[in-house]
Amino acid sequence: MLDTAFWTTAAAILGLLLLSAFFSGSETALTAASRAKLRTRADKGDLGAEAALGVTEDNERLIGAILLGNNVVNILSTSLATALLTRVFGDSGVALATLGMTALVLVFSEVLPKTYAITNPESAASRVARPIRLVTRVLAPVVTVVRMVVRGILWVFGVRTDANTLMFSIHEEIAGALALGTSEGTVQKEDRDRLLGALDLGNRTVEEIMRHRSQVEMIDTDADPDTILTTVLASPHTRLPLYKGERENVVGVIHAKDLLRAVEKVVRGEDGNLASIRDLDVLKLAMKPYFVPETTPLDEQMREFLKRRTHFALVVDEYGDLKGLITLEDIIEEIVGEITDEFDPAAPAQLNCTEMGDYLVDGTMTIRDLNRMMEWHLPDDEANTIAGLVIHEAQMIPTEGQVFSFHGFRFEVMNRKDNRLTKLKIRPL
Repeated sequence: MLDTAFWTTAAAILGLLLLSAFFSGSETALTAASRAKLRTRADKGDLGAEAALGVTEDNERLIGAILLGNNVVNILSTSLATALLTRVFGDSGVALATLGMTALVLVFSEVLPKTYAITNPESAASRVARPIRLVTRVLAPVVTVVRMVVRGILWVFGVRTDANTLMFSIHEEIAGALALGTSEGTVQKEDRDRLLGALDLGNRTVEEIMRHRSQVEMIDTDADPDTILTTVLASPHTRLPLYKGERENVVGVIHAKDLLRAVEKVVRGEDGNLASIRDLDVLKLAMKPYFVPETTPLDEQMREFLKRRTHFALVVDEYGDLKGLITLEDIIEEIVGEITDEFDPAAPAQLNCTEMGDYLVDGTMTIRDLNRMMEWHLPDDEANTIAGLVIHEAQMIPTEGQVFSFHGFRFEVMNRKDNRLTKLKIRPL
């Protein structure tokens, strides 16, 4: 019984089990490895990491080749084991082969290599990438046929596949890693907010963070120069829009330094005196206003600010009507949080907690700021502010004392001024 054929078959089964372990571990390593870490290793000269990046470009082809190879060696090893044990033990060899091969494949060809690969995914991926690359090339014709059959079946059921789509987008991978790190305590909430703020700039528009025109400090060009000078010196802002006739008709932007330089030139001139300030033409000192659409993405607007070497833009809607203004500082604040200096007036707190566990929220507070501060998930698709969210959900302008419940929160209107909701009480349900 234990002749040369027996030992040759046993050796073949052992070799096939090793191949099965190789395919199983390779699948886990190449799918679990971080492409960012592989890129770092490749930049340092790791050829295996470079090969792993190339292999994982087409995940569908990679998985197809590995699964094809793995199934072939598993089925072949099981068939050989069945034939071998049937020869030795007769009909009972089928059951023995099934039990024995199940245990061997499970432990040594699945759990063991996958456990090692998931423990060191980047290192394992770098080692197996070049052999797997060869396997994918050899099995490419068969894998192509299998992919066509699979896509045809999925197409019948209305499922469309894209071979060029990565398993996870980079943005989602980073966001998920940050969320996991925050929950485990390895990443601080402030660090997470800054990183996510930078990632979200491309998904947010100027309209979401601009200062509304009702809050914009502006100067009438028809005012006398003394009044304009007083207004500029009293303002905490260095740039102020100039309008003529009505506030929507912005004709320029005055910079405090330009105005003060002109005042110095007038006062310190040969015939200069304080009375000469009344002869200043503010429009000649003003910069040309820079208008941007309200739908401009924040990352694009930041690049425009840097390109133009300016920090100030007026926001208009699709009809060209003035909506508000935005500065480079507003965009940076979306990343690093509120920025204040010695000239900024002390702003009242937009969020206060009561003894009953309710939260008093200023109606102008943005939904994004509230979500970041309280770790809530209120939707900001239809409205930018808390007051706007309540009005949108209520489909009307509520009166004081009205209560609404939506998105898992109770909203009570505390104060209303004209058509604006100035104060709301919020309680999680």
